[in-house]
Amino acid sequence: MPRLPVWLQFGPFHGFAGRSGDYLCWLPTRVFVPAFFLFWMSNAMNDFNVSITTATRRRKLRDGKIAHYDQYYCEYREPLTQKRRRRAFNRKKDAEAFRNSLLLKVAEGSYMDERRAPTVAQAIEHWLQTKEGNVKPSTLMGYKVVVYGAIRGPLLVGTSQERADFTETGTPPKNARFIKLLGHIKLSDLTTAMIRVWHKTVTEQCGSYTANRAKSHLKSIVALAEEDFSIRAPSMPTGLARARHKIKKTILATEHIAKLIAAAKCDLEQGIYYAFPFLAGTRPSEQLGLLWSEVDFDRNMIRIRRIQERDGSLTEMTKTEAGTREIPMSAVLREMLLAWRVRCPRLGKELHRVFPGPGRLQEWPKPRIGGGGPLLYQNFRKRYWAPVFKALGLPYVTPHSARHSFISTLQAQGIEIGLVAQIAGHANPTVTLGHYTQAVRDGSAAIAALDRAYSG
Repeated sequence: MPRLPVWLQFGPFHGFAGRSGDYLCWLPTRVFVPAFFLFWMSNAMNDFNVSITTATRRRKLRDGKIAHYDQYYCEYREPLTQKRRRRAFNRKKDAEAFRNSLLLKVAEGSYMDERRAPTVAQAIEHWLQTKEGNVKPSTLMGYKVVVYGAIRGPLLVGTSQERADFTETGTPPKNARFIKLLGHIKLSDLTTAMIRVWHKTVTEQCGSYTANRAKSHLKSIVALAEEDFSIRAPSMPTGLARARHKIKKTILATEHIAKLIAAAKCDLEQGIYYAFPFLAGTRPSEQLGLLWSEVDFDRNMIRIRRIQERDGSLTEMTKTEAGTREIPMSAVLREMLLAWRVRCPRLGKELHRVFPGPGRLQEWPKPRIGGGGPLLYQNFRKRYWAPVFKALGLPYVTPHSARHSFISTLQAQGIEIGLVAQIAGHANPTVTLGHYTQAVRDGSAAIAALDRAYSG
């Protein structure tokens, strides 16, 4: 193969020839090509060649005349199986475009036999299979609603309730109209431009929140397909419409939390219930599903392995894969749990749940009558959570906001974000920063830190 110059000034059909009639490469006029790219391409083309051949075909017309026309063929050995392949084209420029695209894919290592490339719908099913058994059923169902309705399609044009009913039952309303989405497209043909058009369509029909959530799932789907099917994933488009600013949860100030925990230490029957999420950063479902077997006083660790569903049943997994984790116990939390273990309602005669239903209280030290079973979330809020805020005169916040306070306070105290994400059970620190971290100090703390830095 002849050496190519760094600057190429070829006309549209100029190039260097291999065998007679073979055009291995052509470039438009005045294109700058870096030397390393030419070296890379030339090596790839030494190992893989595509020849364009031509043949004259004849066709008999109705009037009896014989028409002659040229047929162009791209002939090559399939890079993965080494089987001979031949693609026919009516126009030479179509054959050349296919040849150039094929050479580029082989050189980049992104080639895949188009006949075996999965569709987006098949990639979705493959992605969902990896989630089964690793996330709780309700989370998996939420994934399916989004990927089936907003990625695979077809998308029902109508109200959100009509779309929800169609997703659940599969029965469309009368005179329903549908929009094709991405399900039928092969992953090898999926481009960034297609994703941009799809995102705009979903935004117009369902809103930017649904579109952005679907885009996040699509990114995971094509990334998994890139690993398992050796398909080069297209880049996600930038500058897309964002959801309206989501108002962050109201959280308690640190002095309010200190007041609440001080009250909890004196409240031997209920204090641990409302102090625990501020000291451990758990989700309500994780707190109510915690068993004594997962509280390790020797190692000062709490193992989060399961959650409680809204009906009180236990699910042997957490909300996400990263939710399975260990949380270190502070001295305050350890002391409160040790005291609570003595008074905690038993299931029969055995300690079981850390936060069980109370049963009927008798005069200490007589044991409770009943109790030890599940405490439903609505009862937890009504009996344990809400009354303490009213009694202490504190602004009311939800149980989940205690998790926000826990994460934000760790951040404010200078704990690195990676460790905070690990304790909180987030797979990606970006989630911790984007959704949970809030300011728990005013601007004076930042200015004081600036003064300390400059005074050195």
